[in-house]
Amino acid sequence: MLLNLSENLRKIIHVDMDAFFASVEQRDFPELRGKPVAVGGGEVRGVVAAASYEARKYGVYSAMASALAKKKCPDLIFVPHRFQVYKQVSAEIREIFSEYTDLIEPLSLDEAYLDVTHNFKNMSFATEIAQEIRQKIYEKTQLTASAGISFNKFLAKTASDFNKPNGQYVIKPNMAEAFLETLPIHKFYGIGKVTAEKMHGFGVFYGKDLKNCSLDFMQRHFGKSGLFFYNIVRGIDLREVQSSRETKSISIENTLNSDVYNKREVNLLLEEMLPALMKRVKVTKPKTLIIKLKYSDFEQQTRSKTIVEGYFDENLILENLDMMIQNFTKIESGVRLIGIGVSNFKEEVRTWGKQLTIDY
Repeated sequence: MLLNLSENLRKIIHVDMDAFFASVEQRDFPELRGKPVAVGGGEVRGVVAAASYEARKYGVYSAMASALAKKKCPDLIFVPHRFQVYKQVSAEIREIFSEYTDLIEPLSLDEAYLDVTHNFKNMSFATEIAQEIRQKIYEKTQLTASAGISFNKFLAKTASDFNKPNGQYVIKPNMAEAFLETLPIHKFYGIGKVTAEKMHGFGVFYGKDLKNCSLDFMQRHFGKSGLFFYNIVRGIDLREVQSSRETKSISIENTLNSDVYNKREVNLLLEEMLPALMKRVKVTKPKTLIIKLKYSDFEQQTRSKTIVEGYFDENLILENLDMMIQNFTKIESGVRLIGIGVSNFKEEVRTWGKQLTIDY
């Protein structure tokens, strides 16, 4: 059975900008509008940081190798990233959120959870708040956003994908059970492609199938994640929207299509991965920069550098990349995987009490 709906429930909105990086480029450069655009990467090497909806129609997505993206979409236009511009637009969007609540939990530059159970404008309906926020975002930035509204973070996040782009979807408490039972497993937020395929092997294709699995079965086959899967299909997600969260580290990796053998290529590839990393760093100032290389013989090396003032912008990271790469000793033998990350954050953890139920 689902979470007891007589309990106090929150009203949570998940706002997700539509193809954020690519949309900013299309906004600022009219010649790109209506065309398949990939931010970052390059036609031969690199990784796509973001793709426009025109590119997504061809199966091009973020984190895809540039060469594969170009193969899927021969007319794909690669443009260099402008991270500082994206960060500025993100700050403008955050200002709009702050007009309604201080319970804002950014997930990246282009998405955030908002708890609007009690909001500054005393608006009764979360759907109206979401609509108003999306309209203000468009008026201020000429960019569109989608939103999901529900009584917990999992359902709000899942709902925000349903009417993309430039739409919103609400999952009310009385419709959650039917919604979850008919939802395909691969559309559950937190269930990736590999996990979905494993579940398919057990005959689990929809939420209803997952709901029929016992907790013991889920924990035996999916470990610690088993309890999470068991709960979310029942509409149970007690996580609160936290305006500040403790972050230990953030990193991204890229397994290369073919090995690279010189430091300059490694440097260029790391530079191309940087926008995707910085997108997740949000407003924090990590003090430690980490680079990881895995070689053709699967041996792995990592190097790190800590600075007191913190890596407060992309240029500061770029200034240190080359020097750090010089300290790797086996690049000439062939690099098959590269990774870049940051750590050593200073953030306060803030928790909030339960909120009361209001109409959606």
